[in-house]
Amino acid sequence: MNSNPRQINLLDVVRSRGSVTVEELADKLGVTLQTVRRDVQRLADAGLLARFHGGVRVPSSTTENLAHPQRESLHAEGKARIARAVAAQVPNDCALMLNIGTTTEAIARALLRHTGLRVITNNLNVAAILSGNPQCEVIVAGGVVRARDRGIIGEAAVDFIRQFKVDIALIGISGIEADGSLRDFDYREVKVAQTIIRHAREVWLAADASKFNRPAMVELATLSQIDRLFTDAPPPEPFPALLAEAQVRLDVALA
Repeated sequence: MNSNPRQINLLDVVRSRGSVTVEELADKLGVTLQTVRRDVQRLADAGLLARFHGGVRVPSSTTENLAHPQRESLHAEGKARIARAVAAQVPNDCALMLNIGTTTEAIARALLRHTGLRVITNNLNVAAILSGNPQCEVIVAGGVVRARDRGIIGEAAVDFIRQFKVDIALIGISGIEADGSLRDFDYREVKVAQTIIRHAREVWLAADASKFNRPAMVELATLSQIDRLFTDAPPPEPFPALLAEAQVRLDVALA
């Protein structure tokens, strides 16, 4: 399709944020809600956007995640803010589990000055980062290494994690859907993450704003299994009500 400059700007906003409400688009572009809705409809019909109730997001597959280098560069500033906010709340001298994901890798970098940490992870990138902190003991799960992102998956990793009970699980996720489900793409990765959740006294979810209303195939957990959510922008509807109902503490790391 031939997009006009306003529609190109609209696409740029959505691509930079991952998902956005119609009201936010109208405010950002300085146009009416009716104009945004018409543009969104045209762009969705062309397959350039995917609509959800009250907003739009970047189209994505429900069965396959983006490549690790692409995920690492997307929303890097927001992930860094989230990581700093999480690290500020993690006490010294505690036991943690971190799962697979570029957000948990950002958290690992933010923990490099902590002392007395014992970290269990199925993410070789997290292990490599935190091994640079001499005040941190890193324990790596055994299992199959997934080449594309150095995540460790499979039943051996699940069995390894079951040995431990930690103070805090710091987990990332691929998508949070409007029914309150937390979703990912690889059922083998999900099995490990579910075990991490069950073997932690508190579960903190770190997810940038693009994860809201992003679909993925496999259900990992629900918001009711999370104690705290760290994100980089106020969640869109219907998530504030879902978080309140699930009694999840929300931490928004603003610029």
